[in-house]
Amino acid sequence: MKNIYLYIFTFLFSVASINAQTIQGIVKDDANNPLSGAHILNISSSSHAHTNDAGYFQIENTNLGDSLQISFIGFELIEVVVKKTDLENPVQIVLKEDFFQLEQVNIVQSVSSLNQVASIDLQTNPVTNAQEILRRVPGLMIAQHAGGGKAEQIFLRGFDIDHGTDIQITVDGMPVNMVSHAHGQGYADLHFLIPETIQEIDFGKGPYYARQGNFNTAGYVNFETKDALKNSTIGFDYGQFNTSRLLGMFNLFENNAQNDAYVAAAYTLTDGPFESPQNFNRLNLMGKYTHRFNENDRLSVQISRFQSKWDASGQIPQRLVDDGTITRFGAVDDTEGGQTSRTNVNLTYVKSLGMNRLVKTRLFYSQYDFELFSNFTFFLEDPVNGDQIRQFEDRAIYGLQSEIVDELMIGNRRLGLNYGVGLRYDNVDDNELSRTANRKTTLEQLALGDIDETNLYGFLNAELELGDWLINPALRVDAFSFDYIDRLTTEYTSLSEDAIRLSPKLNILYNPTRSLQLYLKSGLGFHSNDTRVVVRQGAEETLPFAAGSDLGFIWKPSPRIWINAAAWYLYLEQEFVYVGDAAVVEPSGETQRMGIDFGVRLQLSRHLFFDGDINYTYARAINEPEGEDFIPLAPDLTSMGGLTLKYPNGFSGGIRYRYIKDRPANEDNSIVALGYFIVDANANYTFNNLTLGVSIENLFDEEWNEAQFATESRLRGEDESVEEIHFTPGVPFFARASLRYNF
Repeated sequence: MKNIYLYIFTFLFSVASINAQTIQGIVKDDANNPLSGAHILNISSSSHAHTNDAGYFQIENTNLGDSLQISFIGFELIEVVVKKTDLENPVQIVLKEDFFQLEQVNIVQSVSSLNQVASIDLQTNPVTNAQEILRRVPGLMIAQHAGGGKAEQIFLRGFDIDHGTDIQITVDGMPVNMVSHAHGQGYADLHFLIPETIQEIDFGKGPYYARQGNFNTAGYVNFETKDALKNSTIGFDYGQFNTSRLLGMFNLFENNAQNDAYVAAAYTLTDGPFESPQNFNRLNLMGKYTHRFNENDRLSVQISRFQSKWDASGQIPQRLVDDGTITRFGAVDDTEGGQTSRTNVNLTYVKSLGMNRLVKTRLFYSQYDFELFSNFTFFLEDPVNGDQIRQFEDRAIYGLQSEIVDELMIGNRRLGLNYGVGLRYDNVDDNELSRTANRKTTLEQLALGDIDETNLYGFLNAELELGDWLINPALRVDAFSFDYIDRLTTEYTSLSEDAIRLSPKLNILYNPTRSLQLYLKSGLGFHSNDTRVVVRQGAEETLPFAAGSDLGFIWKPSPRIWINAAAWYLYLEQEFVYVGDAAVVEPSGETQRMGIDFGVRLQLSRHLFFDGDINYTYARAINEPEGEDFIPLAPDLTSMGGLTLKYPNGFSGGIRYRYIKDRPANEDNSIVALGYFIVDANANYTFNNLTLGVSIENLFDEEWNEAQFATESRLRGEDESVEEIHFTPGVPFFARASLRYNF
């Protein structure tokens, strides 16, 4: 009798296995936009999947009558029951926006699963000003030198990244970093991006991602802008220090299934808290049009223009503040400042080659101008005229990338493939460093030339799901051509070098339950040297590599708690310190960094959210004597976080902090850059179509130094130079009011 039951059970199990199928589908929002990264879970079989860039998914081991749960951050969670027609045709799923709940967030089985943290933070605390854009990346700190004129100084994982030497930054896949820039290698000015247009922030720490290339050592950040607006908005901000901002965002199509288009503009003015007004102004313009040829194919065209102009008080020496000669907001040379502009054209075409394959092609062009006047050492080099310098360039960037995103089923195992090729070409004219006086007179040209730098690359990324495991081997190859024409020589001189870098990666993920992911990431990355240095040193140390690994986890011990932690290590074959003020790159030898990242996202109630990140790093030069092996300005302890309150009746508000510990400013730690603890706050209320808000930076009016450097300088009348901290003061108590009208 037992054998009969056993035969019946075996037969029924076999029939169920035969009937189990792979279901395909598309997830979109109610405006017909595909949702990338939506999570699909088969409640019956525990099979799961997530959508690709076209909103497509396929989920295996699914039977007639099974329930599929579909979730996406900021949208309602729904369940659909598999019908017979779903086994024959793709499932069409539409999600509607909903009040955010952390319990809706599932841990995605993906190498980029950690960037869900940025999505959570955007939902609970949206970005509303340019200074907050990069701070949305957990563990990333910034310092502004010129009140929004220059690109921010960036700190991440024990790096003083300067303006972008060890972090790759892109917007809609278009590079922000400038190679061989007049002011610094990797210079990344994000001020052309209007914060209110941001849809998603994709980031990763470490050199583990095949799609990311040059400068991806400490990490990468990609900002995706919105394809469409739900409504139009006009707004006005007004604050202390003669600060004002006008915003307009206009939806050009309504209820159009095939077309979306909008334009956005922002104009910002401020004098800053300085005794010499900054006279800062910035204009941002952007337009984006998206046409859908069918349910899967689309073309997006984006055009933006940004220009900015400012005066600056520069970095002031601590000794003048200590003896009362100037205040913290005074200046030694208030003729510093500059102007910059950037025009972007970005075309993206997504073509479906079937439900499980698509081709994504991007073509972009940027025209960029930069002029900066600085004086860091005052009268050290020239006791008569002073040490003011001018940095200038006129640049055009051309780029093309095409990639294929493919999904194959090997038995009941999913194999995801992502492979592509690309080109970036920088044509830089009049890259110049000159000694000047009073921003008018050129005293001496120290460097002047034309740069042509080409980067050809290809990558292959594979993701093989083996039950609870995901294995992700990947390889990237980059080929560079460096050309420089020195225009200060009496005879025509053209110098060129070539270099190639292979960057293998291997990442392993293990999801033993729906609420826990363990991962081990490893890989090689690189940052390139400046063209002017490469051609003069015979291509030695041209593309030094970075080798890193992360061991960590993501855990949801309860539906309303998200915890992530990682222990990591990163080795750099050669660390570069770009001294743009002297047009040289100083090699600093091998370095190593190791540390621990910890973050938590907690929903305390239906309306109250807490987020916090703390990051510790041990950073040292490898071949230097103990005690003289500190890496200048490398932060060893940072933390950021806050509380956010959101009510459906229209009230929202929050309080946030950021902390950085005292850190060495030079190699032997004899000069210290002071840390700080700053608290910001905001409150907003929406009724009908009107939103009123107020925000306060530095709520407790702390005295703090934002940008700090150990600098040797000499003042007029001093017999000897002094090396000490020079700093740009952080903003004092700064209140702004805002008004937004949606229609």
